[in-house]
Amino acid sequence: MQDADRKNPFSRRLMPGAAALCLIIGTASAQGEVIETEHLAISLERVAEGFEHPWAVAFLPDGRYLVSERNGQLNVVDGQGQSRALQGLPQVNHHGQGGLLDVVLHPDFGDASGEHDWIYFTWSKPDANGSRSALSRVKWENDALGDVEHLFEQDRASGPGRHYGSRLAWLGDGTLLMSIGDRGSDPTRAQASDDHAGSTVRLTDTGGVPDDNPFVDDADTLDEIYTLGNRNIQGLVVRRNGDVWASEHGPLAGDELNLIEAGNNYGWPEVTLGNDYATNEPLGADSLPGMIDPHYDFEIRFAPSGLADVSGELFSAWEGNLLAGGLSSEQLLRVVLDGDRVIDTERLLEGKIGRIRDVRQGPDGAIYLLTDASQGSLYRLLPADHP
Repeated sequence: MQDADRKNPFSRRLMPGAAALCLIIGTASAQGEVIETEHLAISLERVAEGFEHPWAVAFLPDGRYLVSERNGQLNVVDGQGQSRALQGLPQVNHHGQGGLLDVVLHPDFGDASGEHDWIYFTWSKPDANGSRSALSRVKWENDALGDVEHLFEQDRASGPGRHYGSRLAWLGDGTLLMSIGDRGSDPTRAQASDDHAGSTVRLTDTGGVPDDNPFVDDADTLDEIYTLGNRNIQGLVVRRNGDVWASEHGPLAGDELNLIEAGNNYGWPEVTLGNDYATNEPLGADSLPGMIDPHYDFEIRFAPSGLADVSGELFSAWEGNLLAGGLSSEQLLRVVLDGDRVIDTERLLEGKIGRIRDVRQGPDGAIYLLTDASQGSLYRLLPADHP
């Protein structure tokens, strides 16, 4: 299906990829193939491979990686790319887009006490003929998985098996944001305040409701809800200044980048710049009172998943930029911000490594990417002149 060519009057929309990627053939860097970008040359190196539709990567303090696969397997990967499956997670519903999804560590993981050595994970929990987006955590003990604690699940099970959302991000106050998609069958659920579908939720590290959540005093709205009107967020990051940004699947040619703020309604399905898949006709309004317009519309069928905020000396040329992964577009998009405005973009790795599912900046300052395939890989990006 062709992407729509939809006019819109808002100056906030920019053509994606203002600067295109230039590839240099060969492996001039010890790390891997060298790629020229607008501001610096980077090297692309495959760290590990052979994952079945991997979804997320997390970083253990000892330099190893955790990689989730939608089939329910969590792997620990060493620096030589050797992978070992861990046992002890619950059985997931991995039909359609479901399965074992995001993985993050507790912010105090690895401290001297060991009491915070929890691995948090989202998953599609089976329930009769349906499933729920759920959050659990498992203790990391003696290089293995210990006890599992179930922390949260959306208020109702449903089908079909898509639009789970499921990205996690820690806020500076130690609370946890989780995205939940509209579940794909009835988009109007995203506007229902008594339904977790189509929202972000904010929880304590034990799955409770923070006292200052925006709707705790509203009897008509579920206490966990932080924002409404989100179709399917699969990229979520908290920047160093505390701002929360999300990349969100819209309908055809309606993928969005949004600044997530407590209590906001982001419009879906009442407001969208996307089109109907069957008719290619516009869906909803471009803007409505009381609902937040997209901060950036990808325009093309970008299919966002994974979002990172770049900082540190290694990528000083990209300081403060966002990196957004694309699935069907097979792109890594560099997004330049001025406050809360997108002022420029650059397409990277277009079609180079396939569908990009996750994007993270590691503790070592490198950029890590996961590709979504039956034989997916973990990649690392570094400046080409990095020793």
